[in-house]
Amino acid sequence: MDYGLYIITDDDLTPGSSHVRIAQDALIGGARIIQLRDKKRSGAELYAIAKEIRNLCNMYNAGFIVNDRVDIALLSGADGVHLGQDDLPLTVVRPLFPPPFIIGISVGSVDEAVLAEEGGADYLGVGPIFSTETKKDAGSAVGTEMIRKIRENVAIPIVAIGGIKLSNTREVIAAGADGIAVISAVICSPDISVAAKKFADLINR
Repeated sequence: MDYGLYIITDDDLTPGSSHVRIAQDALIGGARIIQLRDKKRSGAELYAIAKEIRNLCNMYNAGFIVNDRVDIALLSGADGVHLGQDDLPLTVVRPLFPPPFIIGISVGSVDEAVLAEEGGADYLGVGPIFSTETKKDAGSAVGTEMIRKIRENVAIPIVAIGGIKLSNTREVIAAGADGIAVISAVICSPDISVAAKKFADLINR
């Protein structure tokens, strides 16, 4: 999978918009993966949204990941699920859902990264790289040096997240990230597709 520009949808940050509209605009701009993240909606609502985003990602030949909800990921035909350290354990999910179902794991240390790779994770969400207000429970920034340390210890792809902007994207990639996960720097922009294109062009240089 091409990790490139990895956009996480959050319609709380975009009043008047929706997960589907965010995804569509980001894909137009060059996003390679869309992650649907929503902690408040019912399973029925989330399933309907996930199905629409799955169809959009198919149109743009992009990957589709669902945050946390393995059930929604499976039923909507998503490529996989992303799990945090406090979500369902990888040791439980991986045996039930072998590849090609993708499992991404959020990590903030080398030990967590190595454990995730040994447990069968397909990629790592490493961060927060820089301080961020988007995710209140993200913890302290780990810096780009953490990307380098994790890159030295694991072989699976690294997607960096947390406080990433155009001004620090090249620094993050140079540290060893395979993809850049962006939320507010794209979806809070007046034109999501234009903002996404700027990131995608920078990543692909």
